[in-house]
Amino acid sequence: MEKRYQSLKEFYPFYLTEHANTTSRVLHFIGTGLVFILLFAGIYLENGKIFIALPFVGYGFAWVGHFFFEKNKPATFQYPLYSLASDFILFFQLLTGKEKFKKN
Repeated sequence: MEKRYQSLKEFYPFYLTEHANTTSRVLHFIGTGLVFILLFAGIYLENGKIFIALPFVGYGFAWVGHFFFEKNKPATFQYPLYSLASDFILFFQLLTGKEKFKKN
């Protein structure tokens, strides 16, 4: 029987195991970084059409990482909110060096 996660704190270690491949981490980082850029650009330019691109850019990069490099199914399908929050946590941990792009 598959484990069901009840909290983000409980889910995040699992999320990290599903994001161990260096290329996948780089793709996630790029996608999430572009999401922030598009979000701020949409707000600054007062252009709501930019927001349409957010899920395509964010998930596009991430799913390439999963399907071609991690060879696993994105956790988004089962845990959409925990997965989204974990994407942002990993992005900032990679940005600050708390997590590394290359896992040992």
